[in-house]
Amino acid sequence: MAIVKTFDVIIIGGGLAGLTCALHLSKQNIKVLVIEKNPFPHHKVCGEYVSNEVLPYLSSLGVDVLTEGAVSISKLKITNINNKELQTKLPLGGFGMSRFHLDNLLYEKVKETSEVIFKTVESVSFFKENFIVSTQDSTDYKAKFVIGAHGKRSNIDKKLNRNFIEQKSSWLAIKAHYKYNLSENIVALHTFNGGYCGLSKTETGAVNACYLTTYNSFKKFKGIDDFQNNNMSENPNLNHFFSKAIPLFDSPLTIGQISFQPKKPVENHIFMIGDSAGLIHPLCGNGMAMAIHSAKLFSELFLKQHTYKNIERNQFENEYKKQWNKTFSNRLKTGRFVQKLLMNEATANFGFTLLNQFPSMLNAIITKTHGKPLNNA
Repeated sequence: MAIVKTFDVIIIGGGLAGLTCALHLSKQNIKVLVIEKNPFPHHKVCGEYVSNEVLPYLSSLGVDVLTEGAVSISKLKITNINNKELQTKLPLGGFGMSRFHLDNLLYEKVKETSEVIFKTVESVSFFKENFIVSTQDSTDYKAKFVIGAHGKRSNIDKKLNRNFIEQKSSWLAIKAHYKYNLSENIVALHTFNGGYCGLSKTETGAVNACYLTTYNSFKKFKGIDDFQNNNMSENPNLNHFFSKAIPLFDSPLTIGQISFQPKKPVENHIFMIGDSAGLIHPLCGNGMAMAIHSAKLFSELFLKQHTYKNIERNQFENEYKKQWNKTFSNRLKTGRFVQKLLMNEATANFGFTLLNQFPSMLNAIITKTHGKPLNNA
């Protein structure tokens, strides 16, 4: 076993959570290695709407998304196949930016202060208070702490024998960018039989269309085009979109086996952040902000412990679990409840009627799936 380098922290995964965490820690002179499979920039299946709750925090890390072209979003529109509609002003508002651009923006900052390598992690072992992380080229890296920021599901989850990975999921997601005349200040959520689709503008002017659907619904059709034209288009808003929108990708991106099962924030002494720790239903539109928030949560706890030099691992792990659940568990529960409501036609119709009569209830639901503006790093 030949250890190439030793670090304070190794982060597996270079998405929003992993890159934000690396940026936060490295600014405090923590020696960080980020291991990411794919070179930047690259597209990811994602809703690409981010709540403004993270703006102050990102700004404190030297990331100003608004000057980088992020589209300000202040309104939410929800529709169903019966053409019922809800509209509201978002309590905090948000911004639209592609993962292609946002991840790369963070990466350019991170590589100034941390090491980033593009490899696949093959194994993670823990022995005598140290981790050895091995990559596909048989290179080993050593660190006291490892952070799992590898996203919704990964081969790493299988190797760690995480419970959720063994449970078959009924969900898949599909995403592409389109040329389409959509209002810049709105994020739209259109439901259809078996799923829902989010539309919002990105920094290029392209509209990101990302939808989640069940395998049972999708497998009744011949493919993506057939599904969009003959199932999703039963919603008049989606019918207009798919009949007018011009695809900008050669083909849509897909990801399968998306699990909303509860996950543990710490597994085998690895601290999980972002989607690796827990995935909120995309209809809540807060997954990206939660990923960034979880990076802040871990970083602040780590830096607080690090000042004592000898970190008591069990105490640190328990405190992180406690803080993670306090911060995010109710949001995930609310997300599961809202998804069940919208996926049932009868309850959805009742919900649309009720929320149109009492619009303040919709804002209350949005608030329960979002947080307050984060303070600076």
